[in-house]
Amino acid sequence: MSATTALHLAAEIGGPPQYDARHYVELARLAERGALDFVTLGDSFARPGLDALAVLSRVAPATRRIGLVPTVTTTHTEPFHVSSAVATLDWVSRGRAGWNAEVSTTEAEARLFGRRSAAPAAPAAELWREAGETADVSARLWDSWEDGAEIRDVATGRFIDRDKLHHVDFEGATFTVRGPAIVPRPPQGHPVTVIDGTGGPSQEAAARHADVVLVRATAPEQAAGIRADVRRRAAAYGRHPDSLRVLVALTVDLGDAETAPEPGLESGPPLAAGGSYYRGGPVDLAELIARWHRAGAVDGFHLTPITPERDLERIVNGTVALLQHRSLFRTFYPGGTLREHLGLARPANRYALAEGRA
Repeated sequence: MSATTALHLAAEIGGPPQYDARHYVELARLAERGALDFVTLGDSFARPGLDALAVLSRVAPATRRIGLVPTVTTTHTEPFHVSSAVATLDWVSRGRAGWNAEVSTTEAEARLFGRRSAAPAAPAAELWREAGETADVSARLWDSWEDGAEIRDVATGRFIDRDKLHHVDFEGATFTVRGPAIVPRPPQGHPVTVIDGTGGPSQEAAARHADVVLVRATAPEQAAGIRADVRRRAAAYGRHPDSLRVLVALTVDLGDAETAPEPGLESGPPLAAGGSYYRGGPVDLAELIARWHRAGAVDGFHLTPITPERDLERIVNGTVALLQHRSLFRTFYPGGTLREHLGLARPANRYALAEGRA
């Protein structure tokens, strides 16, 4: 990877549950002022709080450019509903939506729904296989309406060109979906799919279906090795390796002043033992990001602030501002969609390609 390849930055805006949408709007706007690619909002069935996808649908009209990526748990959730909800977010945000696919592995969460047996809990490998199939069928449903399928001709009474509407007829291990979708094809074609592919059962789903893969590493050399492995796995599934972005997931605590590296860790900006946690100041964080990116180790970073209100402000006005001053990160959004922020093409419609209309 060239040192001149664009640097991508994203941030998590979740934390302790909040029940006022203005809290999330203000954080998203702050991230947008820093020209970050996207914000994520974590969610799970094991924690109290508002639904992340619904919250970001509220944030969408209060922001203009930043990408919006809620966590969506595919376990216990109907794939058709996942597809429709994420497509709706893409429409209300005018092409800035993504979704972070996650699974639910506990029996307690299964009991909340009664959709499947709570005991024994399904193995993680099976749940991630289902998550991958949900990503697959969602992409098919997003394509089930070709671009231009809506006619809306009052004079003739025609609303849809039926030749541009398709059944997906998908059969997975735990569900079947006939389609077509009830939401027209999203502005991005396919909203951006994010999967944590650090290791274990999620790796294959990430390599096969993700546009953005989150990983954890303790050093740039390790990150580069993980990135190369993700790209190799993607290529094995017939994907072009440049069709995905690999971001290091890093939890950050910027409550301290700039500090010297902890004993025993690599020279330069410090990473706490384990590699997924940074504690220090915004200047050292900028140095870490710049050094790893210049080394070609990663496409960027996904930063999770320990204290969102405090640390996100220091990320934007400290770390990002310094990277921008050094011309290492953009100062404005050159495009309007999340795919454009990430440098990813809008996917062609598989059904239009099959019928020679693309």
